[in-house]
Amino acid sequence: MTRKSSIQFIRGGVTAPKGYLAAGVTAGIKYSGRKDLALIFSAPSAKAAAVYTTNVVKAAPVLVNMKRTPSNSVRAILANSGCANACTGTGGVRDALSTANFTAKKLGIREKQVLVFSTGAIGPRLPMAKVQKGILEAVLRLSRSGSAAAALAIKTTDIQTKETAVEISIQGKKVRMGAIAKGSGMIDPTMATMLAFITTDATAPISYLQKTLRQAVAYSFNRITVDNEQSTNDSALLLANGASGAPSIRPGTYGAKIFQNALTEVCVRLAKMIARDGEGATKLMEVRVMGARSESDAARIAKRVAGSLLVKAAVHGGDPNMGRIIAAVGTVGIPVRPDRIDVAVGNVPMARGGRLLLSNEKRAGKEMKKDSITFTIRLGMGRAAATAWGCDLSAEYVRINADYRT
Repeated sequence: MTRKSSIQFIRGGVTAPKGYLAAGVTAGIKYSGRKDLALIFSAPSAKAAAVYTTNVVKAAPVLVNMKRTPSNSVRAILANSGCANACTGTGGVRDALSTANFTAKKLGIREKQVLVFSTGAIGPRLPMAKVQKGILEAVLRLSRSGSAAAALAIKTTDIQTKETAVEISIQGKKVRMGAIAKGSGMIDPTMATMLAFITTDATAPISYLQKTLRQAVAYSFNRITVDNEQSTNDSALLLANGASGAPSIRPGTYGAKIFQNALTEVCVRLAKMIARDGEGATKLMEVRVMGARSESDAARIAKRVAGSLLVKAAVHGGDPNMGRIIAAVGTVGIPVRPDRIDVAVGNVPMARGGRLLLSNEKRAGKEMKKDSITFTIRLGMGRAAATAWGCDLSAEYVRINADYRT
């Protein structure tokens, strides 16, 4: 991988790369009256790579998009919040297709060049009259400064919008990448996040884009958990329209490594935003596992610890209860040696060789009071490592989900 110093973070979100416009409007899908319909448009035709939920129960827009991606020609992304269009049967699929068709006509493009996404409550059908009215307004409001509004329009229980952009250099040409995402609850995707849209003005073969996106997702969105629940709508999409004028990225070259590193960094930033903004969350938890036999083992253990309800509750209460962490390590089904396990909170050792260092609890307690907490677990079994992210568990999480539809 290339050095992070080769990546410059910039403003602009999904419209930071050349050739993209975006908008976010209020269509009336949400009862709150907040923005609930986002449109992203690429002036040049873009190649599209995508990764979707592995949940067997998939929302209607996911079923539609899976037939359209990967694609060599996508021009528009339409995403609504307030209604997931999931568990809606064949009628929901018709609504998704109708939405894509209506959007295509208003933009003057082909229907298959439109991808549709939904998020929100499962069960209700899309209010098509409101959606179409929103599309008309969104088309009129498309602009180079519309990324922030689009990021706002895809939120559900999110407190914060999630937006980032970077600039890199490939063979002397500047290439940009921008992204927005949403996700706060129902997060344990085993693929991506609730919704993540990434745009770039790079040029690359569709096979490379698909492989690169999957690799970036594996190191980012697949490493987060808020509540160990998997959505029916999880989607991550990468558009590449070539508007930068940079030479096409060739797999295996230095330029390909630069692009992969930038994409992974963008996805990791979004993933950490999602974990930090988990429903009811007050703290971000980072779990680093080192000394595993394989990266896969390390990742599974890290995510298990980050998702443990007991660990999450301890993090919320600031309780340096390392016994919960060691116990979680032993539940993954991966052979470990308890007498080799070391655990630290920040820089404070809390377990060595599987034995708790109770004399360090006071120092560890101070670390646990911080709003960002890092656990380092050393297994002493090999040389592989992985990191996962999560958040604490608060009473507010229960309140949010108890009142979600009422």
